[in-house]
Amino acid sequence: MSDSARQLATIARALALQLGMSVREASSGRVHGGNINECHRLETERGSVFLKVADARVRSMLEAEAEGLRELAGAGAVRVPKVLALGEAAGSAYMALEWIDFAPGKGEAETRLGEELARQHRSSATRFGWHRDNTIGSTGQQNAWADDWVAFFRERRLRPQLELARSKKTPARLQDRGAHLLDRLEQFFATYRPMPSLLHGDLWGGNWAADAHGEPVIFDPAVYFGDREADLAMTRLFGGFGPGFYAAYETAWRPDPGAPRRVALYNLYHVLNHLNLFGGAYARQAEAMIDRLLADLGH
Repeated sequence: MSDSARQLATIARALALQLGMSVREASSGRVHGGNINECHRLETERGSVFLKVADARVRSMLEAEAEGLRELAGAGAVRVPKVLALGEAAGSAYMALEWIDFAPGKGEAETRLGEELARQHRSSATRFGWHRDNTIGSTGQQNAWADDWVAFFRERRLRPQLELARSKKTPARLQDRGAHLLDRLEQFFATYRPMPSLLHGDLWGGNWAADAHGEPVIFDPAVYFGDREADLAMTRLFGGFGPGFYAAYETAWRPDPGAPRRVALYNLYHVLNHLNLFGGAYARQAEAMIDRLLADLGH
């Protein structure tokens, strides 16, 4: 038996004790679940479970994801996978979720997602942020509460990404132009005061699907309370959301007329994060986005 097989067998035994039932690896074994954690399908006497495995040193990442899923579930809006267990075994942290058989998220599923996401965004808080930090991909995401949205987005989102990019020795011009943008963020919100909405936080096309009955499901969140436009902007960054989604959302809760102007601003956060994670052409993309944003302000 290989080391990885022994590790999985140890985790399966630990999970069996938590769930109070037998657990074994499914014949399909390892499954796709992103490029950060190792993911498996396990079988129990009550059906399959989805298992995420990470190094024990980053257990807090899985704990934050589990809390985020519970927060989203509490909104009673878009379906999320149910958290079944969290634990640690064989030097690894693990999280078990309900197994959901997915189908392509099109047509009616997109419409329902738009309606339900608008309802999720109605779930609010008194301030912006969340009760704990989490991650965006594998990058730390700061969520300390703030009363002012512009300050939160500047100090908890854009500035940390720019500082991380500086540590990776990205072009000086990107840093200079980025600092220039940070000083002028308020100008994008001259007539707009967002409310703190419950956000998925990482809502790209790969983080939603439909179940076998056509019900939309969102997963892999980076939860916090922020401007709902941030979620909507990310849906436009990589595609994966059709006209039915946007029409349904806008019917349920029409965005502010100035929302299109802020799409690039919110997506800059994710492009900077991709720069910090993967490097390459994302530096040029981020710099071009900053230039366009500053040009929009007349700078």
